[in-house]
Amino acid sequence: MTPHRGMLPPSRTYDSVAVGDVLPELPIPVTRTLIVATALASRDYQDVHHDPELARERGAKDIFMNILTSNGLVDRYVTGWAGPASVVKAIRIRLGAPNHPGDTMVLSGTVTGKSDADRHVEIAVKGTNSLGAHVTGKVSVQLPGEDR
Repeated sequence: MTPHRGMLPPSRTYDSVAVGDVLPELPIPVTRTLIVATALASRDYQDVHHDPELARERGAKDIFMNILTSNGLVDRYVTGWAGPASVVKAIRIRLGAPNHPGDTMVLSGTVTGKSDADRHVEIAVKGTNSLGAHVTGKVSVQLPGEDR
């Protein structure tokens, strides 16, 4: 069944997911607007997220994405795959190569564990750009059962 306009897509259920399942990749164009707007939205006013000249003075090649944006994009990636009935229980990430304007970050993920007791699914995530791994980590998400 195809969702109609205004309807939420179906959520994955715990029983429909297996360890080893690979999430579809999600390319995210890293624009100057994305970096600046999301830094401001998360109240991160550090100049390296909006002022190219000051970012270069501090050793970066240009402005770069903040960790709160990376965290939010990882959350969006996993919940976009899991569906609206999923509940993110934990996100643990580390940053690596910076996300600069003009690049693309590609998010990927793999189901690495399941907990039958509470229907938690563990997903290893990675976001890469032309410089290497921007973000790596794990997300724990609770999925609904078949009887929801």
